[in-house]
Amino acid sequence: MYVNPATAAALDRIAERASDVYASFTPGALPQHGDVATDRVSSRFVLDPLSAAPPDDAYFITTNDRGQTCYTRDGTFQLRDGAIVGVQGRTMLGFTSPNGALCELHIDAVDAALGRVANLHVESDGSIAYTRRAVDPRSGASVDERVVVGRLALARFPAATKLNALDANRFVAPPGHVPHIGRAADGNFGPVAPMRSEMSRVDIERSLQRLQDAYTAFDALQAAHKAQSGLGKTAMDLLK
Repeated sequence: MYVNPATAAALDRIAERASDVYASFTPGALPQHGDVATDRVSSRFVLDPLSAAPPDDAYFITTNDRGQTCYTRDGTFQLRDGAIVGVQGRTMLGFTSPNGALCELHIDAVDAALGRVANLHVESDGSIAYTRRAVDPRSGASVDERVVVGRLALARFPAATKLNALDANRFVAPPGHVPHIGRAADGNFGPVAPMRSEMSRVDIERSLQRLQDAYTAFDALQAAHKAQSGLGKTAMDLLK
């Protein structure tokens, strides 16, 4: 079925505005349109020790399905098959040693296989840590040891940088833009906020109003096309 360009553009506007409405319920989401953005940065307490809100000007780092580096403010993490993953199921990136390179974060494979991982959590400096529970073979006493998986990496872009959205809360850097990468509470980045989930930066009331405006514009366009078609039909009838 043929759809004229004006109608297609109007439908695209509706879809874009609808995505901003949906994004208003997504942790750490940024809007597609600046006119529904809020400068307010806020988070809420969550009963999840593996969640954290990033500093105001920073992103956590992960990858997409093609291995491309991407950035998110959604700090809802999980342990999956030994890996620390984000909400999309992709492994989070960080550092496992003070001078080490950026890498994927995984818990110790032996600890995972033996079920020795307890109290997995995020700390304010971005450390992912857990308690290793074992039994001393000599005394038979239970022994608890703190194990640090690594520290989550953070990225910061210049204030005017507009990232390209993969979805509501994952972004890639525009060509030629390289972020500053570091760790939470390292003197360049602030601390992360454990057991917090960042709220969306989409104003729900304004996004709903813009969606309504897009529907109104679409209805007006349809009415105009219908009127135009009616005039064409009348002209043809007169020529018969």
